[in-house]
Amino acid sequence: MNCAEPSTAAVAEVSSCKLVSRHWVAVQAALILMLSSAQLIAQTAYKYRDANGQWVFTDRAVAAAAPGDAFTLAHENSPLHVAVNRSDNAESTELIAVNDCLCVVTLLVSIVQSDFAAIPKGAEYRATLAPASRQTLVRAAPAGTAQAALQYAWKVALGTPGAVHNPPRPYRVPFAIGSTYLISQAYPTRVTHTTADSQYAVDIALPDGTPVYAAREGTVINVRHDSFRAGTSPVMLDQANVIEILHDDGTIAIYAHLHWDSIRVRIGARVERGQYIADSGNTGFTSGPHLHFAVVRNAGAENVSVPILFAGIGGLGVTPATHLPLTAY
Repeated sequence: MNCAEPSTAAVAEVSSCKLVSRHWVAVQAALILMLSSAQLIAQTAYKYRDANGQWVFTDRAVAAAAPGDAFTLAHENSPLHVAVNRSDNAESTELIAVNDCLCVVTLLVSIVQSDFAAIPKGAEYRATLAPASRQTLVRAAPAGTAQAALQYAWKVALGTPGAVHNPPRPYRVPFAIGSTYLISQAYPTRVTHTTADSQYAVDIALPDGTPVYAAREGTVINVRHDSFRAGTSPVMLDQANVIEILHDDGTIAIYAHLHWDSIRVRIGARVERGQYIADSGNTGFTSGPHLHFAVVRNAGAENVSVPILFAGIGGLGVTPATHLPLTAY
């Protein structure tokens, strides 16, 4: 989940957010996809006070950090694991789809290069997998060489294929009741919401550390909460803390750029509308703190965002718009 903002000097300026498509992977044999999750479950971090007495967190040892200021980030939540693996034995070579997610997924595999007659270059294989399942996509007889080439690319869409967005009521505004914050980017403004999964996303100018509440009930299917870094360099593209919640209609809500280690829910937990789930932050590809909120559905081989309404006075629907003051009721 990656956002970049041209300016944070004033809330009236557009805070732009772009969700980079994290569900497309090119592989030569097999690659585990850590969707918005840490590539390493544990890492070493350092803390020190700067010249103003403020705590600074970093992944690099610095002279200002005392020896006892190093600590390890390790969490109970396992990375969301979806993969396409190559399996070789004396009798065959297989491509096997793996879904360890708590939701249904759809995988589309494209063959880039192949020495196998039964798996020709340009072939595509699609599969929809139930949660916690495996499926053989294609099987071929040995190609006759020990290093037979099989290069492929694949993408995955999370959630029920063809899910129809059908919320029982408008979404709860995801911050404290009675509070008002500015929407810094919403459809049709698309400064950086240029991909299918971010077209209808909403950026809200929440200060760092603002409590975030679930906009709708559902089941937590993905969490990342060990990142404390932000910036506009491309290396920050996979550094946003995030929660993904599966709704009963098969759509998925995304809460992104959350504060380091503030997430209060675990994968597999059922959350209720209005439940305190995390704090807003400034993590990932972003130049300033804000909350990126989007609802996506599985459109067959990719996740696409859908338009949403927030609950206004009396529960009436409010269409999010850039620069609109948004109040939680």
